[in-house]
Amino acid sequence: MLFFRSEELLNEWLASNKAGRGAVLSVPHIWELSQRWYHNRMSTDYHGRNMEQIQNLFREVGLNTEFWQAG
Repeated sequence: MLFFRSEELLNEWLASNKAGRGAVLSVPHIWELSQRWYHNRMSTDYHGRNMEQIQNLFREVGLNTEFWQAG
């Protein structure tokens, strides 16, 4: 995960590193995902998630592009 102050800086980094563009999320979006992802990690009842549960969680927070699909 890399953080950039702007799309312009991201694009400059991508060009200078000859890297492909992955998913780009705002800080509030990352916060929402992390809250849902980690909310019960310390529970003794936590046993991980299967792929269907992960895909559902991604969809719930609006991550439905090809990047976020199981493959």
